[in-house]
Amino acid sequence: MSERAITAPPPVSRRLAATDPATVVSTLEEFERWWAERHRAGRFEVDRIPLTELDSWHFDPATGNLGHESGRFFTVEGLQVRFGGVVERSQPVIHQPEIGVLGILVKEIDGVPHALMQAKMEPGNVNVLQLSPTVQATRSNYTQVHRGAQTRYLEYFTGLARGEVLVDVLQSEQGAWFWHKRNRNLVVKVDGEVPAAPDFRWLPLPLVHRLLRIDNLVNMDARTVLACLPPAGAGDAAGGARHATADILSWFTEAKTRCDWHARLIPLADVGGRTVAGGEVVDDERRRFRIIGARVTAGNREVSRWTQPLLEPRGQGLAVFVTKLIGGVRHLLVQARPEIGLLDLVELGPTVQLSPGEDVSGIEDPLIREVARGKLGRTRFSAVLSEEGGRFFHALTRYRVVEVDEDFVTEPSRDYCWVAGWQLTELLRHGHYVNIEARSLLACLRSLPS
Repeated sequence: MSERAITAPPPVSRRLAATDPATVVSTLEEFERWWAERHRAGRFEVDRIPLTELDSWHFDPATGNLGHESGRFFTVEGLQVRFGGVVERSQPVIHQPEIGVLGILVKEIDGVPHALMQAKMEPGNVNVLQLSPTVQATRSNYTQVHRGAQTRYLEYFTGLARGEVLVDVLQSEQGAWFWHKRNRNLVVKVDGEVPAAPDFRWLPLPLVHRLLRIDNLVNMDARTVLACLPPAGAGDAAGGARHATADILSWFTEAKTRCDWHARLIPLADVGGRTVAGGEVVDDERRRFRIIGARVTAGNREVSRWTQPLLEPRGQGLAVFVTKLIGGVRHLLVQARPEIGLLDLVELGPTVQLSPGEDVSGIEDPLIREVARGKLGRTRFSAVLSEEGGRFFHALTRYRVVEVDEDFVTEPSRDYCWVAGWQLTELLRHGHYVNIEARSLLACLRSLPS
């Protein structure tokens, strides 16, 4: 495993009250040993198959939509978007109306906050296992529609065993590929003994943050929950913002008001420029994402074998936050970004956000274009991280944090605004403000020296 400038946190004392020392990973070296052991212990296989060979999945003869015979999990449907009343384009989209649970258990061990993290296999992961939340489950999974095993630790997030709730908020996911997708992001603090199964370990939060610097290690679901957890001393950092929070909310509301996009679901059969060829749903130009089939074997999952559709992007995405100090306070240049699959259409995104297949030349502002090309500012963070491996196949995004001098341009256009880091953290207490790419970058910021 390449460390890439990571230094392990100081060793945590072995005085681990109410915690089995064997289930605690305190250093990077201990983590690497456990991670290698989990790879050796599991049997993981993902084979591409034609969509027509999926078990229990079928194309609806009337609509062309691809769905599961149970009526649960998700469907692949069509999405049409109008700009100013004119039909601009249509595309396939994943429609998953269920609200899943993304939860991380935390506790203090010798005064150091630890998180119970999971080595989880997802069929779309580029490297099989990634570090995941304590619980990462759709409603169909944790209600056992698949007739498989129960979801471990679910009772701490939905049942009577819950401890102190630190975070509980509905957050969106990729607006380019999902239709109105939301998941419940939870962080629950516990005090007593919580036994860790072999695929789970207690990790110090500082170590989890440092692991974000390693390519394709901390998965998207863990990143969004970590972003929602306020850092220690967050309340002390309030103040010194360039704009009052009320003014930021007014600017954001104005951006949503002037967005003249209108999106609606349509039958998959009505999506133009797409065909079913070679057992896949592909665009005629072979430039955008496609829908493929997969047969999966994973011995450590609730169900050990299954088949499912996956969305496969072509190329790599890019997400960049420009940051600078304003009056000694860390600020981020956010954009009010519309995406056709978001519930409110517009959320706060990174300074630069390009989906796979989108070109830098399409960025209108010349300064932002230079940032995207890596020709402006000092790179503070750079890593390639995976998106949702349960729905997307090898979906990768280059995440970067770029620092500029304090005399850098103010807001390039009305779509951009400098927001203090603590203000974004406050907005994360509520859903539909900060998009998934920005949340991933906020988690990555925690890995940097203060």
